[in-house]
Amino acid sequence: MSSEVQQGQVLAGKFRIERVLGQGGMGVVVAATHLLLDERVALKFLLPDALGNPEAVERFAREARAAVKIKSEHVARVSDVGTLESGSPYMVMEYLEGQDLASYVHATGAMAVPNAIEFVLQACEAIGEAHALGIVHRDLKPANLFVTRRVDGSPCIKVLDFGISKLTLPGVGHELGMTKTNSVMGSPLYMSPEQMSSTRSVDMRTDIWALGVILYEILTGRVPFEAETMPQLCGMILQDPPPSLRDTRPDIPETLQSVVFRCLEKKREQRFANIADLAAALAPFGSTSAQRSADRISRVLSAAGIQSGPSAAVSARSSPVGTNTSTNWGSSEAAKKLHAPLFIALSVGLLALTGSWLFMRKHLSAKPAAEPPTHASLAAASPPVPTEVRPTSVLPALPPTPLSAAPAVPSSEKVVPTRTASPKPKASPVKVRPAPPPFAAPAIDPLDGRR
Repeated sequence: MSSEVQQGQVLAGKFRIERVLGQGGMGVVVAATHLLLDERVALKFLLPDALGNPEAVERFAREARAAVKIKSEHVARVSDVGTLESGSPYMVMEYLEGQDLASYVHATGAMAVPNAIEFVLQACEAIGEAHALGIVHRDLKPANLFVTRRVDGSPCIKVLDFGISKLTLPGVGHELGMTKTNSVMGSPLYMSPEQMSSTRSVDMRTDIWALGVILYEILTGRVPFEAETMPQLCGMILQDPPPSLRDTRPDIPETLQSVVFRCLEKKREQRFANIADLAAALAPFGSTSAQRSADRISRVLSAAGIQSGPSAAVSARSSPVGTNTSTNWGSSEAAKKLHAPLFIALSVGLLALTGSWLFMRKHLSAKPAAEPPTHASLAAASPPVPTEVRPTSVLPALPPTPLSAAPAVPSSEKVVPTRTASPKPKASPVKVRPAPPPFAAPAIDPLDGRR
């Protein structure tokens, strides 16, 4: 029992202390009974030595505000806050029976793939709702994932300790200058490369890194990066690739290893864009309830305006082991299917335009066959017609022949009589071949194509 609190002690006039559940340098968590409700609760409050640290006090208040906003069953509920007689702030949380995930794995060993996926997806549900509210946890690790039981006996993961969470969305809150010194916060074994460099600049993808480390650990029984000193550990996290999971667990599918490796990309731009994409990639490896968890996460983020990437699960399966999965993400079969309709539409449009252009070009450049002149056309011509008609082509001269002795003209040739200004003298017809078509093409009515 902590020296700060004693068994049987009554705090705030209504909480009787039963036992200490955990204690750190700044605060303590105890099991207590709410005397008015006869209900067991968990009571968390700061130790007197921490009251002089404004940053510790603000972080405590932040944890309460963050936890009360998240309504998921996978977050320990906060029902009340207050101040003890000593001036220490406290929060009242639901009492959980079970053990944290670190102790669970230590006792049971590496987990079967479906069970590991189930636990991580339940944690993703809580983190997905936090991200939708603009809250980044920043301290995800097995010790902050609590394994308890539902009323029906099924296991349930509860995410704990939002004490160093970061509020990122406008209107949700601000950092209050609490990380202006770029202090390192979190557990080094589970910290992302960017969190190693600057705690202030992290976003939701730092939680995706931590979930990848957690999944790696519960599948293999070891963390991906281990070192004897802190500088060595930082160097490994910043530079070294993670060891293969299949060296320890050959039964792990290569595609699942690709999902874990994508969580552990050094550059956050190359990780999953959001928690819904990660959940979609993990769901095929879980039980029948895994897909329902992934669907809930996607709906929560979509309602907050955070859109999921296309076909995360398909891309995860198509990524080769040990490669940069982000490079293959955009060239997956799903992406090709998405681009195919656009390519077909553009191709059809281009072919239609090309066909129209060729048709018009052929139609405009075609030389229509010249029609033989008729009496009506000659009579309507404005220039006077000379008495002697000369063909445009060079032909041998024909002697004048009486009309009555005119030979029969083949059907391909026409006899055109001459006209004179005098009163209709008898003229000898001559044989005239049709003139060749003019050099320039006749004008075409663009509406119906007739000359």
